[in-house]
Amino acid sequence: MGELTSALDSLAGDDLHSMFGPQLLDRASELLLARNRIDAELTRTVRECELTQASEHDGLKTMQSWLRGHPRLSPGAASRIVHSGRALAHLPAVAAAFTAGEVTAEQVAVVAPIATPERLAEAAEQGVDVAAVDGVLALAAATQPFDTVKAVVQRYLSGLEPDGPEPDPTEGRRLAIATHADGSISGRFGLDAVGGEKLRAALEAIVQAARPQGDTRTRAQQQADALVQLCDNALASGNLPTLRTVKPQVIVTIPLEDLVDPATGPGTATTGFGAILSAARARWVACDASITRVVLDPDGVPLDYGRSKRIVPAGLRQAVEQRDRHCVFAGCHAPTHWCDVHHLAEWLRDQGETSLENSALLCERHHTKVHHGFRVERPPDGRWRTYRPDDTEIIIGPRQ
Repeated sequence: MGELTSALDSLAGDDLHSMFGPQLLDRASELLLARNRIDAELTRTVRECELTQASEHDGLKTMQSWLRGHPRLSPGAASRIVHSGRALAHLPAVAAAFTAGEVTAEQVAVVAPIATPERLAEAAEQGVDVAAVDGVLALAAATQPFDTVKAVVQRYLSGLEPDGPEPDPTEGRRLAIATHADGSISGRFGLDAVGGEKLRAALEAIVQAARPQGDTRTRAQQQADALVQLCDNALASGNLPTLRTVKPQVIVTIPLEDLVDPATGPGTATTGFGAILSAARARWVACDASITRVVLDPDGVPLDYGRSKRIVPAGLRQAVEQRDRHCVFAGCHAPTHWCDVHHLAEWLRDQGETSLENSALLCERHHTKVHHGFRVERPPDGRWRTYRPDDTEIIIGPRQ
């Protein structure tokens, strides 16, 4: 690994401006080959980590969660690496091509679904020679365009069960949401025919009910507005499932002086999911909202509660969520509605207070972990730290 790092340092020092087009293209080709080989080694290593439950060393249950929390991969990227590693154990020809750099990680992810336990069982039941299929796919991935590889895989999967039972539509539904730096979101989704019909019917009803004269929005804008309105209607109805005993709602936090100040105030308010809003936008949200006043001490920390109750009061939970934002266990960013409020000093055993300073937001898994040897602490610098049962600290990235 040291030699690899040194090689990368050397490459980073190359003067690209002095190279001509053919040289640059050759360099790009060689780098892509090296990237494929590194991706192959990463996939192989992650698979071994999964087999040996290495993520438990850092208090995490799965390699997906470790990849999300430590190297900060997206959920989709983490899942692709793990599932590719599982599939390659049954596809030696594809694995060899991947190791040689002839196949990309994206191609392996496309091929991986043929090697799930269910698909392998179907192939065995029908007498399909998976080894032969493996060879064909390895050759296709190494020589054919990406879309051709997808088509080959889809044709194979369709042939496994051409006349089988109607699939469960929920198995194929997907929705992925990405949050951008300004708090806006984008995403991709896939629905079965019936699910898609339901969504289009609901959106179309709102689009057709809100067509003011002179509306110049595009069709895409109208449908996006309809989706937001659909959410507004559902939240306002009060019929959605509760999130940790609290009705789901849009939460915006803003200093009082910014709320009453008529100035725009960019970047002064935050939402429950971490987006940054202007004071003007927060005042807009507040036009039809419940407003809760939270009094902070000079350090910006919500005031404590006394130890009179075992169950965390709703007000204290709001204060803990306001401070912690997510599970505070190292490498975990589980949202607040997945989390419990944990007493750092136990309520009964240590006579710990039910107070803000004695509280930590932990998801169910990590709440269990800290009751079985792991420990979280919040020193005066305000940064949560996590320790293993042997008192060694779990560190994410370089210590600032």
